Amino acid sequence: MPKYLLLITTDTSVAASEEDRAAAPDVEAWWRGLNDAGRYVTGDPLVPASQAATVRVRAGKVQRTEGPFAEAGEVIAGLDVIEADSLDQAVQIAAGHPMAWSNAVEVREFAAMPD
Repeated sequence: MPKYLLLITTDTSVAASEEDRAAAPDVEAWWRGLNDAGRYVTGDPLVPASQAATVRVRAGKVQRTEGPFAEAGEVIAGLDVIEADSLDQAVQIAAGHPMAWSNAVEVREFAAMPD
């Protein structure tokens, strides 16, 4: 069964309404439902982007920059990996994610790696 990354992002420039926050599903119930259905693989929230490091290797030398890859209002807040039969089903699952109600959830299928 295909695996999908639910990339949880927050955007400091676009605030969710209190109505949306109040209507968001309970995170434990969302997780339990997916886990019980055998579709939840793994996931966790991340520490703030201010505690990140970006690594590049150029001319054989490691370059480390403190902070996220790019300066932006939108940052990665966490991730979940799920199994779904299709992108449409993964989108439906993501729409039930509590963070979709106050932030955003990007859905991407993992590419098959060659054997």
